[in-house]
Amino acid sequence: MANPIVDFIRGAFQPVKELVSEVIVDKDKANEISAALYATEVQMASKVVEYEEKLIEAQSSALNAEAQGESWLQRNWRPITMLTFTSLVVAKWLGLTVETGISESIEIQLMELIKIGMGGYVIGRSAEKIIPQVTEIIKRK
Repeated sequence: MANPIVDFIRGAFQPVKELVSEVIVDKDKANEISAALYATEVQMASKVVEYEEKLIEAQSSALNAEAQGESWLQRNWRPITMLTFTSLVVAKWLGLTVETGISESIEIQLMELIKIGMGGYVIGRSAEKIIPQVTEIIKRK
């Protein structure tokens, strides 16, 4: 699972590690510095993963609170909204709307909302299961 922030951290450390191996003549000292840089890189990446795990837990908690809410509307407003947006786009595709009803820019915005909404549920649920495993792998390195 690619993470742009973790990739950025690794990319930022790579030139420094290469510089150390080229500049430091004493190989033992170069290895010591490289090991310290690697440990710092792993620690930073681990902090990013921990933050993302906490963020996903908070989002999951909010969704669970909504799903267990007392009001029917509180439990169902997200699915109703997603179905409405999807229906509007499908109606446009099938030619069931008047030409001035939904412009192309509105259709694109609706599609973005649908992608975010659908992706939020699917990706959020998947990440909720995967993040602890990724954290464990990073800690082992």
